[in-house]
Amino acid sequence: MRMLLVGAALVMMTSAAMISSAMADDDDAKGAQKLAQQGRDDYWHCLAREYSRDSNQGLSEQDFSRSVAGACPSERQYYRVALLDYLTTQYPNIDSGAHLATANRAVESAQKDIVTAFVKHRPPAK
Repeated sequence: MRMLLVGAALVMMTSAAMISSAMADDDDAKGAQKLAQQGRDDYWHCLAREYSRDSNQGLSEQDFSRSVAGACPSERQYYRVALLDYLTTQYPNIDSGAHLATANRAVESAQKDIVTAFVKHRPPAK
């Protein structure tokens, strides 16, 4: 009888530890998602400031594109790392190189979107 009680106690403790671990993993995923979203927002806000600069008025699409590619280096890197962390947390069985490629595409997409907006909203050439 005593062995049965000890066994039941071990099963309950193991179950509690597993539930606690699952809850911690869920908290980690939520935290990683929040950081990735914050990184995205910070990067976009920085790109928006770059877009709004008066000095960009006369730039060609290519020149503005180069300017954007070099702008916001710390925000860009934070976004990339935060997104990579989130993807690794959500999809641990996928190769980290695939996650890095996805994070790089997200950064490139943000840059492309801001360049597209610049081209669509600039005044026509005289």
